[in-house]
Amino acid sequence: MAFPLPRGITPPEIAFLAEMEMVTIIPRQRLEGLELLGGPVEPLRPPRRASLPLWLALLLKRQRRANILPPPWLHPEPLSFILDVETQHPDYKSAFSPPPLLPGQSHPNARGQTPAARPRYTPDGQRYFAAPPFLPQNTAQTDASEVEPPSLPYHWLEVGNMLLDAASDDLVEPDQIRILLKDLREARNAKLRAGIDALDAASTGGGGVALTGVGAMELGEGRGFMVGVVDNLRKIGASKEQARREQMAEEMANRGYDNTQDDDDDMEF
Repeated sequence: MAFPLPRGITPPEIAFLAEMEMVTIIPRQRLEGLELLGGPVEPLRPPRRASLPLWLALLLKRQRRANILPPPWLHPEPLSFILDVETQHPDYKSAFSPPPLLPGQSHPNARGQTPAARPRYTPDGQRYFAAPPFLPQNTAQTDASEVEPPSLPYHWLEVGNMLLDAASDDLVEPDQIRILLKDLREARNAKLRAGIDALDAASTGGGGVALTGVGAMELGEGRGFMVGVVDNLRKIGASKEQARREQMAEEMANRGYDNTQDDDDDMEF
């Protein structure tokens, strides 16, 4: 007997996809370059920094061949700022904190200019521009973090938990970071659960649910609940509409019957 698969992508699959996020490491040993499906990896020469996929960085960390630099948002100060925005800012009582800006949409720098988007190249040499969630939002780049306000990337929950489990000694105050991530998750989950009124409006075609800034794991965990609520509300709305139509048809039939009775009475008179 085959068990039905859950609707949508599962949390383990989301965590697997998050392992392709690029992070910054400081190698401890010299390693030659690698040819991966996602592109070539440059040779590692300590103490020069390098950007690697998260799964490869975690492997080198477990082998004690590299240290992982935490992304700019995975520090107590940025997480505390984001938590204050989520819980205390009046504009985000029912909304989520804004996500990182896209390339070419950065805040103006000190000279008043907006940096242009940087193209990437495929193994065949074709140029393309990355889009969320395939952006270097978890690399330790201080130039962008000094200009842009702190924000949570698309895979913030998965990347944060993986780094806390495998590279807690590379983080600043890991216990405080673990507490802040838990508080952020609870606050944002409460906002998702509080959106039932918006789901009711969306089920009848009267609007949509704003999910700007919601992470991948949050979408995966709340997909079943939200889809189930919308389906049930749609069924309830359909039954109400059917009952309303039956009532209107019955009223029209009764009205027609009353008019016929009046005509018969006039003829008899």
